[in-house]
Amino acid sequence: MSSGAAPALKVNNVSKTYGGLRALEAVSLTAFPGEVVGLVGDNGAGKSTLMRIVAGAQPPTSGEIEVDGQARVFANPIDAVEAGISTVYQDLALAMHRDVVANFFLGRELVSPGWLGRRLGWLDRPAMTARTRDELARLQTRIPNVEVMCRELSGGQRQALAIARAAAWCRRVLLLDEPTSALGVKQQHEVLELIRRIRDRGVAVVLVSHQMQDVVSVCDRVTVLRLGNVAARLGKDEITVENLVAYITGARVADRGSALQEDS
Repeated sequence: MSSGAAPALKVNNVSKTYGGLRALEAVSLTAFPGEVVGLVGDNGAGKSTLMRIVAGAQPPTSGEIEVDGQARVFANPIDAVEAGISTVYQDLALAMHRDVVANFFLGRELVSPGWLGRRLGWLDRPAMTARTRDELARLQTRIPNVEVMCRELSGGQRQALAIARAAAWCRRVLLLDEPTSALGVKQQHEVLELIRRIRDRGVAVVLVSHQMQDVVSVCDRVTVLRLGNVAARLGKDEITVENLVAYITGARVADRGSALQEDS
């Protein structure tokens, strides 16, 4: 958290314009190791734009991103991953016709030692299976059979798999885009518990969500965006559904002083 620790992620005065349209205006945000920071706002507030910038999917027009106190410039998402940032988008990026193990190692497959791996690209399936089981067990993810096809998993299990996969390769920051949308109440609860376990491992989590009750339940701090600007920053004791809705809709306006002061 913020007491003496350096932020895992720091977004400094990031702006983004598309021609004459300004999507973000000098937005700042910090996320410390071992906390969940909510990013909320109405449609068009700039949440997705900020997520794409931090994930390396598009550059900012101005501003700076720091990871562990070091300024970073991301030319593409691979740069962000190498800096320790993992992202789970709403589409999850899962291959439905492949099993849990194959999805867990998608793009990171392990080849067998020896000439089979070097010459033929033979995959080390036993090692991949063992690692997948270990990681899912460590995060207490409820997928009992790692050899089942992804299309046979429930919506909650698919979401948990995508998050657990990102967390396994994530070193510093995990970005989650609407992780509980389209899930039932029980599945939402399981995903929120998974997010808490990832936070407790010292990862900084940035959660984008329209589910206000989920934000109240799991977030340590919240940044509210409205029309591309920071409308409010809320501490744990201020995070209520009523406050979130009031700032999102503009019914309540934060003081331009302490209420908008970013932690550093």
